[in-house]
Order: sequence, then C-alpha cells, then structure tokens
Amino acid sequence: MEKSTSSKKNTQSSAGKTAKRSNTKTNGKSSMQSESSMLMDFFTDELKDIYWAEKHLTKALPKLQRAANSEELQQAFQEHTEVTNEHVSRLEQVFEMLGKKAQAKKCEAMEGITKEAQTIMEETEKGTATRDAALIMAAQKAEHYEIATYGGLVQLAKTMGRTDIADLLYTTLEEEKETDQKLTDIAENSINFQAMEEPSEKGMEEE
Repeated sequence: MEKSTSSKKNTQSSAGKTAKRSNTKTNGKSSMQSESSMLMDFFTDELKDIYWAEKHLTKALPKLQRAANSEELQQAFQEHTEVTNEHVSRLEQVFEMLGKKAQAKKCEAMEGITKEAQTIMEETEKGTATRDAALIMAAQKAEHYEIATYGGLVQLAKTMGRTDIADLLYTTLEEEKETDQKLTDIAENSINFQAMEEPSEKGMEEE
C-alpha cells in the first residue's frame, strides 16, 4: 500500500511539473505574440501620434501664453508647457521599454486644433477676457484629445500585459485631467464673467 501511495504521489508531482512547464511555454508564446501582434503595431502607431502631438504642443503653448491677458491664465499655460515637456520624456521612456526608437508621426488632429487656436488669436481682440475665454476653449480641445488618447493607450497596454507601461501612461493621463480641470476653474471663477461684460462691436455696429 505504501509503495502504491508513493508511486501515486510521484505521478502527481510529475504531472504537476509537466503542467507547469506547459503553462510557462504557453505564457511565453502569448507574450511573444503580443510583442509582434497587430494590436502592438497599432499601439506603437498611436504612441508615435501622441509623441508628435506633445512635441507640437511644447511649441504651441508658449504662443497661447503670450496671447493671454489674464496673469492666472498665463501662469497656467506656462506650467502646462513644463508638464508637457515631462510627457515627451515619459513617452520616450515608453518607447525604450518597448525596445523601440522614439519616433513621431504627424498628428493631423492636433495640428488642426492648434491651427484653430491660431485663428482664435487672430479673430479676437488683444487684451480682452473674451480672447482668454476662447484660448481656454482651444487649449481644452487639445486636452480632451490627449485624455482620450492616453485613456485608450492605458487600456491597450493592460490588455497586452504591459502594466509597467500602463502605469506610466496613467500618470500622464491624470496630469492631463488635472490641467483640464484647472482651465475650467479659471474660466468659471473669473474670465467667463468678465467676457460677458465686454460689449460686442458687431452689436454696436448694428445699432
């Protein structure tokens, strides 16, 4: 009986080891597939897209800062420029973690948003709260695009088992949300009310 029990234990132990080796092979194969999957290709393309967008914003935000009239808004744009530079560095770190060279692919969406911001600066009167309100809206359009992009990238990274990358991108996502909320607070606490008191030149012409 003892011999039979011992034999059974050895058989179970051997089966356990075989199953463990099998799982290891399966997990390894899955990991390799995720590194060379269509999803990974898409993920990398989106990284290149937002990398271009962030680098583009580092040049666009100082223009918004110079166009703003409110000192509080100027400070917010300055701080966001500094944070955006950190986002660029963080994306370069993600590329490195993937074993890829950091590359930028032109982001048509962000280019369009910044062109619209330029139009706003040309069509609103310098030194007015109305221009500041318009600049905030333009900046928040950029923020919302980034929030949507980073939110999607975080989920894709989790799906592919790259929680290390997901955590890094999540940090940026939260910072984008904070910036968006800060701009909302500035608008709601003062600028929008000031802009409402400014007379319309079009209305005066019609009279």
